[in-house]
Order: sequence, then C-alpha cells, then structure tokens
Amino acid sequence: QVQLVESGGGSVQPAGSLRLSCVASGYTGSLYYVAWFRQAPGKEREGVAAIVAPYGYTFYTDSVKGRFTVSRDDFKNIFYLQMNSLRPEDTAMYYCAGTKINTGRPLSPIEYNYWGQGTQVTVSS
Repeated sequence: QVQLVESGGGSVQPAGSLRLSCVASGYTGSLYYVAWFRQAPGKEREGVAAIVAPYGYTFYTDSVKGRFTVSRDDFKNIFYLQMNSLRPEDTAMYYCAGTKINTGRPLSPIEYNYWGQGTQVTVSS
C-alpha cells in the first residue's frame, strides 16, 4: 500500500505563487506515475501535472504549461507542485495521486488508485 499526504494549499492573490507538497509513504518504490489533480465545485476532476517517478519525465495540461512545475525529492519521497502566476481559475481542491502501472495516460484520474485527502487552493483578490 501507498499513503499520500498533501500540504501547502492556501489563499493567494492573482499572480501569486504556492508550492504544494505530497509526502509518500509505504511501498513507494513501485510507484510509476505520481500526479496532481484538481477539482473545482461542480466540475470534473482534472489532471494538472504528472511525473514518471523512476525517470523524472513530466506531463502538464495545457492551461498550466509554463506556470506549474512538478518535481520530486527521491531521498525524502516528496513530490512537489510549484505553482506560479496563479489565476482565479486555478482555484480548486488539489489532490496528489499515484499508480504503479504505466498506463500511458498520466493525466487521466481513472488510472490512479492511490489518493491523498486534498489541499485547497484559492486564488482571489
């Protein structure tokens, strides 16, 4: 089993920055994709960014390219989402998720079976 715990959410003004953290514990060595998803009220869960845990390859949804960066600290088993130039439309609950399978669809939420509890990000003036 793998446990994921997110932190780092909060309220920020437009154009501000936040860094989300996801601490992974348990059998983390077998993780293949670790991804960040978000869900705003009344909307479907959306894949934001993903990283191939063994190799560091990254994937992003178009709306965050150039603004968000996903990374990992192998020694600490922590995954990060650095979010810059935040916009009101980035407001959502953000979730960290993991899967041990290379499904070829790193931003599809149905491919993930390990989920954190979420951390709220609010972008507002």
